[in-house]
Amino acid sequence: MNKTQPSHQFTAEAVHAFEDGAAPAAAASELNPVARQIASHYRRNTMSPVMISGLLRLSEFVLIALGGLAVFLLYTGAPTGLTYAYPLVILAGAALSVFLLEFANLYQLAVLRRPFVYLPRMALVMTAAFALLAMAGFFLKISAEFSRVWFAGWLVAGLALMLLTRLVLSALIRRWARDGTMERRALIVGGGKPAETLIRTIEQDPDNDIRICGIFDDRDDARSPAVVAGYPKLGSVAELVEFARMARVDMLIVSLPLSAQSRVLSLLKRLWVLPVDIRLSAHSSQLRFRPRAYSYVGSVPMLDIFDKPINDWDSVAKRLFDIAFSLAGLIVFSPVMIATAIAIKLDSKGPVFFKQKRHGFNNEVIEVWKFRSMYADQSDPQARKVVTKGDPRVTRVGRFIRKTSIDELPQFFNSLGGSLSLVGPRPHALKGFSQDRLFEEVVDGYFARHRVKPGVTGWAQINGLRGEIDHDDKIRRRTEYDLDYIENWSLGFDLKILLLTPIRLLNTENAY
Repeated sequence: MNKTQPSHQFTAEAVHAFEDGAAPAAAASELNPVARQIASHYRRNTMSPVMISGLLRLSEFVLIALGGLAVFLLYTGAPTGLTYAYPLVILAGAALSVFLLEFANLYQLAVLRRPFVYLPRMALVMTAAFALLAMAGFFLKISAEFSRVWFAGWLVAGLALMLLTRLVLSALIRRWARDGTMERRALIVGGGKPAETLIRTIEQDPDNDIRICGIFDDRDDARSPAVVAGYPKLGSVAELVEFARMARVDMLIVSLPLSAQSRVLSLLKRLWVLPVDIRLSAHSSQLRFRPRAYSYVGSVPMLDIFDKPINDWDSVAKRLFDIAFSLAGLIVFSPVMIATAIAIKLDSKGPVFFKQKRHGFNNEVIEVWKFRSMYADQSDPQARKVVTKGDPRVTRVGRFIRKTSIDELPQFFNSLGGSLSLVGPRPHALKGFSQDRLFEEVVDGYFARHRVKPGVTGWAQINGLRGEIDHDDKIRRRTEYDLDYIENWSLGFDLKILLLTPIRLLNTENAY
């Protein structure tokens, strides 16, 4: 089944609903019932092809190495004078094999679907890797020290294990493609003939992993009919943002001619706040750029406008970073946390912890933990009133733990659980105000800071922007630092912020 074809019953029902005029027009960003129903079917996370091919690289490295070790143990049967040299050669051979397989593009999705078709190329690449290994041994004058039977047996074993692995993976990929586990979900922005041409071209590629979830367009006339190439128009661009908040969408494809510059720019200004890849289809454009300027969805050339930040293996690395340092933080600060909990209970009645709803990744609502710093009957979960200097709602213990940021330590549990990251834009209250105006009304593109998980500490806080927000410029500057962090993220950047946090917390000027 081609993944771009409507593959669920609800999609067919949606088409009929639009054809019959049954789907009501949506007001503002409120999704109509049909769009909401479709979005609910795409709430489950998917497996990225990039992650799958990456795991395969790691698996094949391990399997080739194990193959070499197994043949060595079976053939020699006992330790030799080169017992320590063999493992080094095995690791080098496994690494060289994976490198050359990558160089020959043998980790592409189309290759993984048809392992038998690409078996001759795989065998050629593996033979080349082993030939290079043998050549290195010859020039280093050590090849005579190694068993030729072992070397040939290792090549055969490595090929057999690799073929077996890819046969299993190809069966899994077919199953994952059928049940929607492995796919890239795309929304088409812009309807009419350009969208139809784009969809038909994508459908012609049997190996693409794109599932088109629907079409969104602000136009409502003959240029943008209700159904295009079998897919319903689900609403306007404002509704697209709400749809992408509900569903797990990977990509937005803008199907508008480059000549419509003002309309394209207007769309991008509204869409860049979403944590998705944004591509501009160049399929029907008369302009032609250098080949390296394009990426491709199947055979369709695309101009990369925005990339989803901290994606695929970067997200894995950041998650491991969070788990490791969160556990370390809980161990190191456990005496402080226990003492704080006791002090809070002795100082005033009420629970030790204070939980507050805040915006998380992709505007999802999360519950952030803190030590309670206010009197229980005067707590403000909605953050309607900003805490100011000398605020009578704050307890004696609360003043100290707020100034020293000890009240934030329970957020190590948030980070360990995955709702927060250790480093990222600080989460704000759901209805954060600056001088009687919501933050999103003050800062254009405010929600773009939610394209990554919020953090226990962040780049803005390291630069002295913490505490009370009593002026529009403060939230603007915080957002600027947050966006700068997102655009320049790296594990090294996270580590720098984490190490600087205790030093910068010594400045308690704005912490009340």
